[in-house]
Amino acid sequence: MKKENYVINLKNSELKVTPQRTAVLEALNNLKNHPTTDNIKEYVVKNHPYIAVGTIYKTLETFVKKGLVKKVKTEEDVMRYDSILDKHHHLYCEDTDHIEDFYDDKLNELLEKYFLKKNIPNFKVKDIRLQIIGTFKNKKNKGDRYE
Repeated sequence: MKKENYVINLKNSELKVTPQRTAVLEALNNLKNHPTTDNIKEYVVKNHPYIAVGTIYKTLETFVKKGLVKKVKTEEDVMRYDSILDKHHHLYCEDTDHIEDFYDDKLNELLEKYFLKKNIPNFKVKDIRLQIIGTFKNKKNKGDRYE
């Protein structure tokens, strides 16, 4: 994503364009594999040392509230961030903590039809996101990044 798109995304979310917000968007865009708060913090501090750590945390929470990013929780209770807002699910490798985006229109259609038919009392379905847990055949060591 280009810097101009950061500005567009912020304005579309009714957020003021600031160097801090564009730096966090840059980090989310450049870091692969659904970065943790620490990954984002390290990237921003390294590339923009004038930005306070507290500002990074507040900016991430603002982005979540405004729908610019989504939180993804791993099996190890680590909170990660996903800046891809297209409808997709996640393949989570329990051995390496790697998260891979999984796109399948037929699965989306099946799930949507199921929940339209299935009436869950006192509950309205807003979104359906699966986290499919398993292991990748060609796995790397725990902590290795797939890029």
